[in-house]
Amino acid sequence: MLRHPIKASLPRSIDVVLRRGVHDLVTFANRPPVVRYGPEGRSSISGHCATVFGCSGFLGRYVVSKLAKSGSNVVVPYRDDYKIRHLRVSGDLGGVVQMEWELRSEQQIAECLRHSDIVYNLVGLDYETKNYKWNEVHVEGAARIARIARENNVSRFVQVSHLNASPDSKSQYYKAKYAGEKAVLSEFPDAVIVRPSAMYGHEDRFLNQLGYWYRTFKFNGEQTKVRPVHVLDVAEILYRIMDMPELPPSPINLPGPTTYTHEQLLDLARRITDNSYSGLAVPKSIALLLSRIAQYALWWPNMSPDEIERRCLDDVDVPGDWDIFGVQPTELDDVAIAYMRRFRNATKIEYNSAVETAKAKHKRQSYYSEAQ
Repeated sequence: MLRHPIKASLPRSIDVVLRRGVHDLVTFANRPPVVRYGPEGRSSISGHCATVFGCSGFLGRYVVSKLAKSGSNVVVPYRDDYKIRHLRVSGDLGGVVQMEWELRSEQQIAECLRHSDIVYNLVGLDYETKNYKWNEVHVEGAARIARIARENNVSRFVQVSHLNASPDSKSQYYKAKYAGEKAVLSEFPDAVIVRPSAMYGHEDRFLNQLGYWYRTFKFNGEQTKVRPVHVLDVAEILYRIMDMPELPPSPINLPGPTTYTHEQLLDLARRITDNSYSGLAVPKSIALLLSRIAQYALWWPNMSPDEIERRCLDDVDVPGDWDIFGVQPTELDDVAIAYMRRFRNATKIEYNSAVETAKAKHKRQSYYSEAQ
């Protein structure tokens, strides 16, 4: 390790700044080297400036948090200021920079990334709207961001896709994800493609759906196989890409460590929440017809026809690339209770036996009867 020659007795904050190590230096092919300095944590200076498109989404908030806490300057492009206000405190004062943007505006995209040495594109669309279609977001929009990043000499570009992205998929969503990968690589040949499977966490649409809806529709006999992955593990991989001396080969597959069927996931939710789940088996053809009617009759988001197709498709059986980054993926069984505990009935939290639970219910019923 290289050390500064000064050996005077200095305060800790100054002494830390004077020390340097080889690991504090990161070199790039087309950018000046990055030197990290200062104390560890959010008050340090990592030397990096990162732009995270799609930062207001589920994965984006965790990526921004990891980048900002490491002392990196993070640009968070937004369309709605309300949706990114929680990101302001992720880093030190001035470490998180907000910039308004629109996917079709090349000028705004260039302003967001012109000072960055790494750009993350997490922009995604679960269902089509009247303003944006999958091709416009996942293909044309991703290619536009990649091209502008290349024109502004950005060193690294990370495109987040999906584990099931394929040109032959029955899902238009997965087809658009695959087409977006090819479009990005055509504009930015050295881009890193990351393919996580369905992610779970506090704000997900995976475990929360199991917790909220006790009555569900059953598709494919609940035998569809999924490989859920923890969102914090995916965010850690994206964070480590920033400091890697050499980029790993694309695509980077990030499936969960265990394969579950939908039936097994319902059993897991039943054990954790102690709630009874009931489902109605619906033929796929009828479900597709009803979802097509519902998506035009209702203005709020609902289950689209393509989502039903995805519910019937197994996750691809490919090995994960976790070992490249030295990350051990989290098992769903180990952390599911932290995310689903809140869906338990209040009378079932404190009591460990059927007798105690019955007493609690009787006490609760007596309280309400006296109040009336």
